[in-house]
Amino acid sequence: MLGRAYETQVCSISRTLEVFGERWTFLIMRNALFADSTRFVEFQRSLGIATNVLAVRLEHLVESGVMERVTADGEESPRYRLTDRGRDLAPALIALTEWGDRWAAPSGEPVRYLHHAGEHPVRMRLVCEICGVLDDADRVEALPGPGMPGPQAERLLERHRMRHAG
Repeated sequence: MLGRAYETQVCSISRTLEVFGERWTFLIMRNALFADSTRFVEFQRSLGIATNVLAVRLEHLVESGVMERVTADGEESPRYRLTDRGRDLAPALIALTEWGDRWAAPSGEPVRYLHHAGEHPVRMRLVCEICGVLDDADRVEALPGPGMPGPQAERLLERHRMRHAG
């Protein structure tokens, strides 16, 4: 996991990395979301991850509220069930997969995400609430939101004004 020295980073990406910023964690989430893995042994076998590493990662996901540990009556080992917080990572993983398919999959996409009984391809798109689907991200800007402290917000707005001056 990354350190927690993000005092200067007022950014939801850095906060997200505190939960998911390690490759095994993304692969655990991939298997939980898209391969229906729920048990420790399923994650361990499918990923080939060391048991001590897996135990730490699963505990972190439980502590972060992304998964919950559930033990039903008569079951020896717990299941790891995704919470709403965990299921909300699905679009981000699909977006990362699309990037990987384009830039890191020389033989073509190894996995396809499909909807409606495996009939309809799923794709991630940038969507403007006014204009609709955007063709590229080049014209998307990051401006201060309500959670950004005043001094940092002002610096970001100043850079925005300078870019668009004249």
